[in-house]
Amino acid sequence: MNWAVEQFPHAKLMGVEFESFDKEREEIVLRFTAPEHFRTPRGFCQGGLVAGFLDEVMGWAHVWATDHAEAPLNLEINMTLVRAVPIGPLKAKGRVVKRGRRVTYLESELFGLDGELLARATSTALVTERPGPPSENAG
Repeated sequence: MNWAVEQFPHAKLMGVEFESFDKEREEIVLRFTAPEHFRTPRGFCQGGLVAGFLDEVMGWAHVWATDHAEAPLNLEINMTLVRAVPIGPLKAKGRVVKRGRRVTYLESELFGLDGELLARATSTALVTERPGPPSENAG
């Protein structure tokens, strides 16, 4: 079962697939597929959409670290594009750097399937109660 795609439409757009979670390290590994319609005229994934992959994996790191009770609400994200991000399959790692009662600090990296680092990000976020899937929040 692909938990994220079934519950969250944006995850379907990014081709999210869960790979693993390390509770001790508070680190999650997700796979993504950058779809063809994310391609720029230069032939690579558009940078703002790359930020979406990094944001997604950081958020899920916090969610899993709190046993799905909390979700981060970003105050800021800093991203560095190390290399052009190709269209197609990608792998990302996200982790909790420090988790407090009100603020959490997160980081992530995006890799090609060959293991080459493509982008990295950090985030400062507010700790919030985790909302349910979009269908539960409608209205």
